[in-house]
Amino acid sequence: MIRIIGRNKCNETKKALRFFKERGIKVQFQNLDERELTAGELENIFRLIKPEELLDTESKEYKKRGMSYMDFDTPQELLEDQLLLKTPVVILGRSAMAGFDQDFCRKIAESEK
Repeated sequence: MIRIIGRNKCNETKKALRFFKERGIKVQFQNLDERELTAGELENIFRLIKPEELLDTESKEYKKRGMSYMDFDTPQELLEDQLLLKTPVVILGRSAMAGFDQDFCRKIAESEK
């Protein structure tokens, strides 16, 4: 089953959810506003996607903290503040992406048919 991790207010997450709904594909959605990822869940995602690719450098939180001028441990920062996570995170088996990518979604949708 396809797992989508994101926030209800995130437009990119809404696109991903709508993409699969329009194709009649069920997904498991985890709303980060209701329950954040545990350290173990985040570690599993790091095995599929590099932490640097999960860091949303365009987020308000990233800019507010002035992180573009800082040296920091990306995995630790993502664990401590999940507002820095690029959403949605779409996972199917050993394939995953951060952010909405229609080509990736189309590819995994075809494998689910």
